[in-house]
Amino acid sequence: MRRLVPVPTEASVSVDFEGESVPARQGEPVAVSLLAAGHAVLSRSIKYHRPRGPFCLAAACSHCLMRVDGTPNLYACQVPARAGLQLQRQNSYPSAKVDVFHAIDWLFPGGLDHHAMFAGVPVAERVMVKVARHLAGLGLLPDGVPPQRQPPEVLQTPVAIAGGGAAGLAAAEVLSAAGVPFVLLEREEALGGRWRLGPPEAGAPATLTVGAQAGTVRLHTTVLGLYSDGRGRFLAAVATGRDAPRLLLVRAPRFLLALGGHAQLLPFIDNDLPGVFAGRAVSDLVRRRGVLPAEAPAVVGHGPELRGLVQLLTDAGARPALVLDTGPSPEAGALSGRVLEAHGRGRVQALSVEVSRRTKKKVSCDAVVLALPPTPAYEVACHAGAHTVFRPELGVFAVQADADGRTAAEGVYVAGDALGGTTAALAADSGRRAARALVREVAA
Repeated sequence: MRRLVPVPTEASVSVDFEGESVPARQGEPVAVSLLAAGHAVLSRSIKYHRPRGPFCLAAACSHCLMRVDGTPNLYACQVPARAGLQLQRQNSYPSAKVDVFHAIDWLFPGGLDHHAMFAGVPVAERVMVKVARHLAGLGLLPDGVPPQRQPPEVLQTPVAIAGGGAAGLAAAEVLSAAGVPFVLLEREEALGGRWRLGPPEAGAPATLTVGAQAGTVRLHTTVLGLYSDGRGRFLAAVATGRDAPRLLLVRAPRFLLALGGHAQLLPFIDNDLPGVFAGRAVSDLVRRRGVLPAEAPAVVGHGPELRGLVQLLTDAGARPALVLDTGPSPEAGALSGRVLEAHGRGRVQALSVEVSRRTKKKVSCDAVVLALPPTPAYEVACHAGAHTVFRPELGVFAVQADADGRTAAEGVYVAGDALGGTTAALAADSGRRAARALVREVAA
């Protein structure tokens, strides 16, 4: 792990990591700061106390939950670094490096059903219940009283867009050109999504811009769901940033959901070891953060993202120890097969794979990068009443919609990766089609 570009003096700060001063860049996620400083283990799992490190860097997994300034269970990939920030790992005793409860994983290699353990045994049952209750839960209570909640902010708009990636931005362009007001909500600190941060793709849009006069763009805003009450439907979101978290309600008769997808995780032994990264997380680290997470990674997956990631890592100075195509139709000349097991104590040190003719090999590496199409983020659409359909060619469930992105839920459209694994160019096209349909609805 190393930084590709030195941190400028004016942007350099230090955070406190369990008593150790760690250098960081002002404003970058503290998970990135810790990775750049060589810290792979950020927490322990709640049940078996296995080591945990960043995986998706998108607040979609629980691998980087930490205690920050006395507040537990914060995503380290979303907490901006600032001078003096206090960081602590969770779910361990006496420390995350030497956790005595890690023995649970060794004592119960076949799994631990704490719900049924000692059930019906008079004294042992009561003891087990007490122990389970004591160990349950993530982290400890906050050190101080949380800040007073601010009243919700309410916005009214003809069209609400959830997601500012290629699909959401392309839709915003169309709405802006047609003079249709909208509100666009984006969880990240900047617009662009996989178009800006994923592995470079051939044919991806060169630029995507939004006319500021036509709509309102809200960054650092995470959509929770699409609800309805006596006044109609609204997107509920949490806006963060410099101020304390605040609930945002965006009321609209029409919604375009372009929330992208979630990182996939291949099924193999010890796939939760620190050093196993989602492909787009690695691309984000290299392209936006200027951090190379591995010198000799094993890159596995299939499709355009596999080729793009290998090229990105190679250009950044890494030398992939293995490139394995796990798809059903590997490219000619590519090494194809499946992943069997990751190896290492505390972090990835090697990977066992099975290649053609059932030949097994073990390759030394310092990370495993999973270059896979995302799993569609269909949750909010289903919450609104949309239907899903299984896409056997992709092996995932996706939102069911017509050619314009119109779903079974009235006034709810979907675009981008939520419709199935796609490219940035195709995601942008689906956003434009949905926006043109919305313009026609507004004009009718």
